[in-house]
Amino acid sequence: MHSGEKLGQAMRQSSDYDAVFIGSGINSLVGAALLAHEGWQVCVLERNDYLGGAIRTAEITTKGFLHEVFSCWHPLFFISEAYAALGSELQQQGLSYASSDLVTATLYPDGQSVIMQRSLERTMNELERCALGDGRAWQQDLNDFERASSIGFKLLSAELASPAGAMLALRAGLQFHGIRGVIAYAASLLQTSRDWLQETFSSPKTRGLFSPWVLHTGVGPDAASSGFMNRAIAAVLQNTGLPVPLGGGSKLVDALVQVITDHHGACVTNSEVQQIIVSGGRALGVRLNNKDIITAKRAVVCNVTPPDLYGRLLSETTVPQHLQTEAKRFRFSTRAGMQVHYALSREPQWEGDERLAKVPVIHLTPGLDGVSRAVNQAERGLLPAIPTIVCGQPAAVDPTRVPAGNSMLWIQLQEVPSIPQGDGRDEIDTNNGVWTESLRERYADRIQAILSMHIKDFESSIISRVAFSPADIEASNPNLRGGDIYSGSCALDQNFIWRPRPRLTGHKTFIKSLYHIGASTHPGPGLGAGSGIIIAKELLGKKQL
Repeated sequence: MHSGEKLGQAMRQSSDYDAVFIGSGINSLVGAALLAHEGWQVCVLERNDYLGGAIRTAEITTKGFLHEVFSCWHPLFFISEAYAALGSELQQQGLSYASSDLVTATLYPDGQSVIMQRSLERTMNELERCALGDGRAWQQDLNDFERASSIGFKLLSAELASPAGAMLALRAGLQFHGIRGVIAYAASLLQTSRDWLQETFSSPKTRGLFSPWVLHTGVGPDAASSGFMNRAIAAVLQNTGLPVPLGGGSKLVDALVQVITDHHGACVTNSEVQQIIVSGGRALGVRLNNKDIITAKRAVVCNVTPPDLYGRLLSETTVPQHLQTEAKRFRFSTRAGMQVHYALSREPQWEGDERLAKVPVIHLTPGLDGVSRAVNQAERGLLPAIPTIVCGQPAAVDPTRVPAGNSMLWIQLQEVPSIPQGDGRDEIDTNNGVWTESLRERYADRIQAILSMHIKDFESSIISRVAFSPADIEASNPNLRGGDIYSGSCALDQNFIWRPRPRLTGHKTFIKSLYHIGASTHPGPGLGAGSGIIIAKELLGKKQL
């Protein structure tokens, strides 16, 4: 019997829970596990036939190759409060992380590359070879960022629209010696990645090592606040590396589910919620598409987008008009994501630096201006002429992902248009703005041609290739509308305290016992489970886990 069927039977026997979670993404599973750990009886409902949201490990190319279909790397979860609180229990359930001394690299069109290593000294030496002073500049910038990290990282883990947010502002005043210091720090939070990189480093090669990582935060290098986000993720990479669960990301999902079920909770697949039940201004539970009712004595927690919450799950008569309007204003990015997966007969033989074969994530890009140009083209509906290719090599960290002697590539493209209106090279017919199978494969061919320029005899090593277009990504998860892998634009007016929208800020809603979490809410996308942690602490009445 399928585990989802067993859990479904358990749910039907006991449909009264303390908390019900809609959606089984990382924030739901972490929030539910933290509550279950403290004695709450919780239920997680998932519309798909698998749990985990964007975390999914599957043999999508060839038997024996365990691919991360969407998300792959776990540094943010590894350093999270949730892992600190639940780590020992998750490890007992079989979760184990592996990482590499090499972290990330950028490979340029001329075949040169720059590599970050876990050793700060070695990274500094690498950057000094790019330009005298760049290594020391990175050390100084990292030290400066870490001195302010008690404020900076708290911005990404606190409920900003709350007394806790006010206390954070007070702490900032004390730490930065008054209002002028706070103003100066606030200005640094709004700096663009381009300005940070150009002010800090002399070499375009050094800038090109860091600049692609800003894409992983949902913004481009010329967006307000992208400098802070770029510095934050660079600091995490330097200090933590790129850990992955041995055996695949689904090992984390399985371990979290086991924590929930061991504490008398349930996680149920093939269970789409039709409506949130509200009476007397309080959320009392949910009604499923099959008309089953699951009641919640303390909380209903929704891991959905604002339009889905306020326009579908709640009755129009329940939601004030100004909140309906605000939810409709929530913007999804015009820049979408795409995935390409390769099963390979051997380890990639990269031209140039032989260390590249062991680097977990390589970005192929011309550098800062190349990233900026590709973002600009995608946001205007064009297939980038020279995309930033995120080339992941999970088997370099975890060889159990592939049969002995084989390898794999995990390709992520974060600069494709949700609605393709043209091609930056004028080579591909974009089919009137529809992501067809033909368009997907032709663009994947472009990516493969670039890879073939840098990997010796690449095409002869390919066993199988599977690609997912923005349309495929949306079909897998309604939160990723238009293939927006960050569940909503991360532009400044929809970020930080303003996420998801200024009138919808925070995780409490206007209905008692109804909460909103997920990538569409603060602190936004990523596997750090920030909103799940925030809401668990809120419901438990704790400041710390």
